[in-house]
Amino acid sequence: MRELKLARLDAPHVAPLNALVRRWRGRGRAVPWFDPDGGGTGARVLLLLESPGPATMALGERGLSSEDNPDPTARVLRAAREASPLRAVDCLRWNVVPWALGTTEAWRNPRAADLVEAGPALAEVLELVPRLRVVVPLGTAALAGWMRYLTMHPPAHPVATLAVPHPSQRNTHARTEAGRRLQQALGAAAAWLPELTACR
Repeated sequence: MRELKLARLDAPHVAPLNALVRRWRGRGRAVPWFDPDGGGTGARVLLLLESPGPATMALGERGLSSEDNPDPTARVLRAAREASPLRAVDCLRWNVVPWALGTTEAWRNPRAADLVEAGPALAEVLELVPRLRVVVPLGTAALAGWMRYLTMHPPAHPVATLAVPHPSQRNTHARTEAGRRLQQALGAAAAWLPELTACR
């Protein structure tokens, strides 16, 4: 499956986004590709995570920001999306800090300075997604980065925000609640997309 995705990195709906990835990689940043099985520039829902995880970046040049990645967060996101009316092509999965922070042996979460540094990159991505209507930040860093962008670059049309905890909570109770909130957020996001509502 990964090889098929990698062969389609320049499909029309993701080519402009993956051109950004090539530019960032050319500057020495470890950034995963946008998934051609997602919505790309036509996405209406942004699933905004914090930064690429160790499992993704261990793949090097073959790394993708994808719900099909072999890690727990990707599995949770895919299960929640599949349980909602949203299709993969309705969504864009990305990270508020698009490049790796640290190494696979010494990983860290985004800090305030990382969000400031990554702000222009997020703005570049969002300029290429004109149909965006709902953003679902997963985790406190994703929410902080999104709100920073939103208040510095007010959108031309309303964009709803449904913030939920990151699904990789440490204790069982927190994980259960995070999963429930994610599921409800994706259901609400689908209800706010007129074309999906009309199909019911």
